[in-house]
Order: sequence, then C-alpha cells, then structure tokens
Amino acid sequence: MGHVDITGVSYFLPDGRPLLDAVDLRVGDGAKVALVGPNGAGKTTLLRIVAGDLEPHAGTVVRSGGLAVMRQFVGRIDDERSIRELLASLAPAAVRDAAVELAGAELGIMTVDDEPAQMRYATALIDWADVGGYEAETGWDKVTDAVLSIPFETAQWREVRTLSGGEQKRLVLEALLRGPEEVLLLDEPDNYLDVPTKRWLEAQLAASPKTVLYVSHDRELLAQTATAIASVEPMSAGSTIWVHPGRFGTYPQAREDRRSRLDEHLRRWDEEHAKLKDLVLTLKTKATFNDGLASRYSAAQTRLRKFEEAGPPQVMAPEQRVLVRLRGGRTAKRAVVATSLELTGLMKPFELEVWFGERIAVLGSNGSGKSHFLRLLAAGGSDPDPEHAPVDDAEIVAVEHNGKVVLGSRVRPGWFAQNHAHPELVGRTLLEILHRGDAHRSGMGREPASKALDRYELVAAAEQSYQTLSGGQQARFQILLLELSGATLLLLDEPTDNLDLHSAEALEVGLAAFEGTVVAVTHDRWFARGFDRFLVFGADGEVVETPEPVWDSGRVNRAR
Repeated sequence: MGHVDITGVSYFLPDGRPLLDAVDLRVGDGAKVALVGPNGAGKTTLLRIVAGDLEPHAGTVVRSGGLAVMRQFVGRIDDERSIRELLASLAPAAVRDAAVELAGAELGIMTVDDEPAQMRYATALIDWADVGGYEAETGWDKVTDAVLSIPFETAQWREVRTLSGGEQKRLVLEALLRGPEEVLLLDEPDNYLDVPTKRWLEAQLAASPKTVLYVSHDRELLAQTATAIASVEPMSAGSTIWVHPGRFGTYPQAREDRRSRLDEHLRRWDEEHAKLKDLVLTLKTKATFNDGLASRYSAAQTRLRKFEEAGPPQVMAPEQRVLVRLRGGRTAKRAVVATSLELTGLMKPFELEVWFGERIAVLGSNGSGKSHFLRLLAAGGSDPDPEHAPVDDAEIVAVEHNGKVVLGSRVRPGWFAQNHAHPELVGRTLLEILHRGDAHRSGMGREPASKALDRYELVAAAEQSYQTLSGGQQARFQILLLELSGATLLLLDEPTDNLDLHSAEALEVGLAAFEGTVVAVTHDRWFARGFDRFLVFGADGEVVETPEPVWDSGRVNRAR
C-alpha cells in the first residue's frame, strides 16, 4: 500500500502572489481523501506538486508506493496521440520508457530498414519483454474491451481525440484502477462522465484498496466515496487546509461548527486584547503620579507585547459570495418547437414543445446526442432568423438533422459549453474583455466591470489573462458573459462540471430567478433536482419525457 505526507508546502504564483501557505495533509494507506474548495484556491497546483510536476517553494512531500496521475485535461485531448500512447503514458516508468523506445525503433525501421535500425528494433523488443510490456498489453486489452468493446489490438492505433470526453475519462480511469500503482491522484475524475459511469466510479473507488487523493465538485460522488474531506481555504497569505475526518454528509455542519468555534475564540481574544490595552493606559497615567507603579506598568507593557506577538487565533477563510444575476426577458410563449426532429445517426424522430420559463434537464448516456441537440438550438434551430443569432461569436459546428426545430420570437440563445476553448478570449485580461465588449455585448467602464467580477469572486483575477484561470474560474467568467449578453434561452452543457460547491449553488439560485427558458445537459444528480421537466435521450435512440430524472438509460450501442 501507499501513503502521501504533505508538510509545510508553500507555493507562489509567477507574479509573486502566494497561492499555498504551509499546507499540511496526510493521506493514509487506503484512504480516499477529497480536495474541495473555491476555484483557483490551489487544488490542482497541490496535486501537481505531489505528482512532481511542480517544485514547492517551501515544505516537503513524502510518499510510499507507486504513483499514477489523472490530469485535468483528460476528456479534452485533441492532439494526435493514439490510445496506445495514452495508456503507455499511464504505466510505470520502466514500461513507459520502453514503449517510447519501441515506438521510435518501429518508426526507424519503417523509415530506413538498415542493420542499425533492425538491431535497435530487436533490442527494443527484448527490453519491452523484460519490463513486462506484453503483460501490460494484456491489461490494456481488458481496458479497451471494458470501455470501447473492442480488443486492444484493434483499438491501439486509434487517435484518442476520436473518443468522447467520457470515453477518454473512462479509459484512463480503467487503466489506473487496474494498474499496479498504490497511490492515485485524480483531478476531477467525474467530469464528462454520465451517471451510470459515475456510479461505476463510485463503486470502484469504494472497493479499491488504493490510496486516492482527488479533486471533485460532484456532491453525490463526494458523499459516496470520500473517507475524509480536505478543505482548501484561501487566505491573504495563501491557501491553507483544514481536514474534516468524516464523510461529506457531515462536512457542511462540521465546517459551520468550526467557524462558530473560531469566531468565539477571536471574540475572546479581542476582549482580552482590549482589557490589556486599557490596563496599560491606566497604569501609564497612574505611574506618572506614583513611582511605585512603574514596575507594574512595565510588566503590563511586556504582557501586552507578548500577547500581540503571539497574534490572534486562527480565522477561517471568508465565505464565497458568488452572486449570479441572470436577467433574460419575455419571449413568445412557445420558446422551442421541434417537429419530427432527428439528429442523423443519433436519435429517432421526436416532437417537443418548450414553453417560456420552463427548466428542461436533458439526460442520457454519453454519445446519445444531447450536446448535438443543444448545439443545434445554439445555432438558432433549423432555419434561424436574425433575431435568433447567438449572443456571442463562438463557432458553432453545424448539426446534421432531419425534421426541424424552431425558436420562438425574441428567443436569443446563450450557449455554455464546458469544452469550448473560446479562442476569442485567449490572451486578454478579464477587465479588457468586459471593457471592450463585442458585437453582442456593450463595453463596461472599469468600476462596473470590477463590480461584476467581484460578484463572481473574480475581482482578484481581473488583470489575469483568460487562459491562466482555473477551469472553474473560466466557467464562472463564461456564465458572467452570458449574464451580460441578453440571452433569453440559456443552453447549458454540463455547467457544474468545473464549478466549486458554492458556485454551483449560486448558479442554481441564479437560474431560479432567471426570466427566460433554460435547457441544460447534465449528469449532476444534485443539480438536476431543480428542474421542471426531464428529457431522456435513450441508448436505443428514443427520446422520451419523464416526470423524474432517469439515470439508468443504458450505454449507447454504436460503432466504436
């Protein structure tokens, strides 16, 4: 088995701002410890320090057992890596290095088939066998069979980017959970997973003997898997960690109880501080007329000085106060009407009417066509009028379909897609984006822009470039842009995936007050509770409406 000991770890951002301050955390053998906390507080950075990707500016990390890492970008892989290369990158170092050499030798013999190339290839094959490469391939065969229903021999040269985000995640999770490493670091392992796969992950984590340190914002998954909660709490000198040794169900009350205790300790400290200062002032005045009190005055000064040097008791980080003010506006009574709508190769024809003000949750397994449906609406429907133009300049890839779907009058779609790169925002600071505006959104002065960022707990990042934000901060900023855009139809594709717990709750409150229509694709069981209607995209291509959320719709049966 393995463990992780983090002692006194501090880290500063490149611009000199403190991010982590003397962080202490122990993850014992077999423990499943969840890192929670506000977006941008340093959770991913701490995982990268434990993984050895970053060097802390102070403190140490000690661990036992082999280490394997799932990084945050899994689910959005869009390069030319093959499935073989991805799985090899997750293997122990000896197998990983041998795989790189074997790939290079194979390329060499295909390029120049001379004696040195043949010798290199023969040596690479021997080394591959010596480090257990063929045994690793046997394990990878089980992984691809479980995820893609095809053998590794068939799947190995397929590009990872041809897989859905959920398939990428499941592939990596299968490999890590089946692998030999005793310690796993998982950065948001539940993102992009549908609910059946999340339930699979919950069962696997609960049953696994491995030691796991992970970041997650999924409240159901936290409740089912975490044996302890490590709360990352941002302070002016950098984030610290408070560990709740119980389950997530008792975490909110435990945190509130801790806040009450610390507030009481601070109140008593303030009272004692005031008494000591009054005593010093009183003795100073009396000592002026009575030399016999000089020693008492000196002793009181010393006592006050030592009291102040010891400092006040520990305080908790201030609570986040994200305030979402989604406005919307009146539209036609029928906001969306679909007639014999069929997304090519994904679903059978269906009818749908969405009325102004409704909250529709779109449910179903990965690959069932939910995001395609949202994208079709984001483009304005089958034959959009100018009034149905999207409220931003995001590129929307056309969706092949039969039948039609139309939007009602005054319906302006605002699209939130978690995996959209937003190249138009890259290289620009948040203040600059708000100040300049765009073709759909008026610019703002510095003061109102700062106030808007402050409502989303982003004012401290106002001068940061968009691409330097954490995933959750980017998600919050995208929702702010929707708020400012004038959208009357919100199309949200997994909006809570990267949001911290408080931001997700703030979004729920904002949606409840939104004067408009909401259609959201979600696998967040907690978030789905706030919706009126549920549209389920089944594994068989049928689209049905249900009065309650349906999560066991089955895996989509399609060519993989």
